[in-house]
Amino acid sequence: MRTLIHESKTMTSLVAQSLFFKSRSSTFAPFFGIPEPSFSFPFANSAVPAGFCNSNPRSRTRCFSSNSKTMESISYLSQREAAEIDEALMGPLGFSVDQLMELAGLSVATAIAEVYRSSEYHRVLAICGPGNNGGDGLVAARHLYHFGYKPSICYPKHTPKPLYSGLVAQLESLSIPFLSVEDLPMDLSQDFDILVDAMFGFSFHGNPRPPFDDLIQRLVFLQNYNKKHQRSPVIISVDIPSGWHVEEGDINGLGLKPDMLVSLTAPKLSAKKFQGPHHFLGGRFIPPVVVEKYKLCLPPYPGTSMCVRIGKPPQVDISALRENYISPALLEEQLEADPFDQFQKWFDDAVAAGLREPNAMALSTAGKDGRLSSRIVLLKGFNKDGFVWYTNYESRKAHQLSENPSAALMFYWDGLNRQVRLEGSVEKVSEEESERYFHSRPRGSQIGAVVSNQSGVVAREAIHQKYKELEERFSDGSLIPKPKYWGGYRLKPELFEFWQGQPSRLHDRLQYSLVVVDGKLSWEIARLAP
Repeated sequence: MRTLIHESKTMTSLVAQSLFFKSRSSTFAPFFGIPEPSFSFPFANSAVPAGFCNSNPRSRTRCFSSNSKTMESISYLSQREAAEIDEALMGPLGFSVDQLMELAGLSVATAIAEVYRSSEYHRVLAICGPGNNGGDGLVAARHLYHFGYKPSICYPKHTPKPLYSGLVAQLESLSIPFLSVEDLPMDLSQDFDILVDAMFGFSFHGNPRPPFDDLIQRLVFLQNYNKKHQRSPVIISVDIPSGWHVEEGDINGLGLKPDMLVSLTAPKLSAKKFQGPHHFLGGRFIPPVVVEKYKLCLPPYPGTSMCVRIGKPPQVDISALRENYISPALLEEQLEADPFDQFQKWFDDAVAAGLREPNAMALSTAGKDGRLSSRIVLLKGFNKDGFVWYTNYESRKAHQLSENPSAALMFYWDGLNRQVRLEGSVEKVSEEESERYFHSRPRGSQIGAVVSNQSGVVAREAIHQKYKELEERFSDGSLIPKPKYWGGYRLKPELFEFWQGQPSRLHDRLQYSLVVVDGKLSWEIARLAP
């Protein structure tokens, strides 16, 4: 993504070695004076027509877009093309080395966290080279620490510049250990779950020099050995697998074969030879002027993520998917005597943890025929009287509740390894309560409730047309009447179960159930087997 500061003393300038250097020179070609490149990026953008973005047959391939079924152009950058983009970013566009390095390292850490959860892949070794690719690795290690991983650093040749000294100081302030090559265990698989290859980036040229040649060979040997004996630590390469030719890839087929490649800014030509299961693009910083100037097809990054997957995710063995939960113990003496108070505590924890829609809950109902149905609804209030949600009274769940006024609710808070189950009887809330909540909703949601014959068969165009008509009718801000067929339900719990995930499936399950004690209803707590 950016220039590697070479240890090789024979490499003197970007001009002389333009095919193998990322420019971070203090001299930049004027942005609009850079020749128009004949390349494109490997993704669709809504502002770019579908299909091939250029006519460069050497770097073009075809694949299915991640967000549509149309065929989109994918192209990979040569070293020269990547250097031109770098010059534009580092020139009049005003990006600094440390800005780009921070964004790159965050992208790498985000990609790692998306695939390899810290609960299973906790111990990380970042092997960092002397240049900016190594700097990306140092930044990634810092972010991984804050993501809950336990990183260590192997940084054999420190770069004597304030930027790198600052990165080292930041890591040392977090008590992240720095290991010399001699300190590394002979068998890295015993001490680490993730190995981050941040030795050399796309600007590297020639053969790796000591001690990096030995480090690369140790990673290669580790992969080959553990294929036959045990699970190997996963290897993540930053931008280019170290030792690969930036355009030709692993030329002799004996080099590093990472499990994940995080391309930065755009994939390089060698990435076409990558055959690992996880290829991500990181570096969400290309400004529109560059997109327009170079006619780039940039990836549709999801949400606020700093990385996006390239290609389809690998096929997985569903039976092998599992999570080994690591959580504090849930003990009887820690529980509130009243399950409503205990729910309030856990719900507050879910909100404080920033979990998305902590009020989302699975609602299960059954009619007189005994057929169950479930769906996700949103909790809109709770107190000692029960748990409230709102819906269409002519929906399937409403018909089932009219025949069988009992239901079950289930909250799942993944980030906390927690579930709460409730069972109880259901009744409608008062018309006044439904009216009050209806008019507290956004006007668009109010109109949506009016036009939707929930669970009925409908044409998409028809319901959208009806919505537009009502939107126009009430555009003056007048009161939107609540439909008679819309309102709330309240489940009054007779049973609560609080579930806390634990290692080896020995989960904590504590159940509250109503019992009669001295003629009065009381909550009894019991531990259930996991």
